[in-house]
Amino acid sequence: MKKLIIASTSTIHGSGYLEYLLPTLTTFFVDVKTILFIPYARPGGISYNEYTKIAEKAFAKINIGVTGIHQFENPREAIQKAEAIFTGGGNTFELVNKLYKNDIISALKQALETGTPYLGTSAGSNICGVNMKNTNDMPIVYPPSFTTLGIIPFNINAHFLDPIQGSKHMGETRETRIKEFHVFNEVAVLGLREGSWLEVFGDNISLKGKHTARLFQQNLEAIELEKGSLKWEAGK
Repeated sequence: MKKLIIASTSTIHGSGYLEYLLPTLTTFFVDVKTILFIPYARPGGISYNEYTKIAEKAFAKINIGVTGIHQFENPREAIQKAEAIFTGGGNTFELVNKLYKNDIISALKQALETGTPYLGTSAGSNICGVNMKNTNDMPIVYPPSFTTLGIIPFNINAHFLDPIQGSKHMGETRETRIKEFHVFNEVAVLGLREGSWLEVFGDNISLKGKHTARLFQQNLEAIELEKGSLKWEAGK
């Protein structure tokens, strides 16, 4: 049975790395001693070791060890043997590129579908969707494919932002960009605001955290989904 936490971000304003999620993670990873960390998104271009140390410091607060996937000679085997997996945020293009280049995207999908507990934040959440086309990141590399894990039946737009009232900025809103996506793509998109996350247990997907989420579907008006179980009829 799938067991996932898909979070918009690792860090909210005024809080430390993963701090707002730690009470949830304590329960979610209750029987886990060590988490396999995938640092491929490397935010700000930091090294895998630097990124892994950030994750180590956060999980030490709930007595869970962290080992970076880059520390293993065989990353596929590391995924297959992992007690739990965490993929951090950063650049989704580089994350997906490395998952394909290291030939582990299928192994990761299989692990999650068969019940390995998973935490994703930002880019690590984007890859849970059908494809990565709703990332906000710059295309700094060209991955072999935009197809991602498809663990949930829609795409994630992490760090979703509503228009700022009174702003004089004339650039496209996030909603406008998603409408552009839906000219050419049918996949639904969930705008996940900061401080909110999805909990997935089997086929049940629930919205948690402070905010509603905004659901976009092709040729339909966007709707707000309240906290709790996410249930909607496609096309309505």
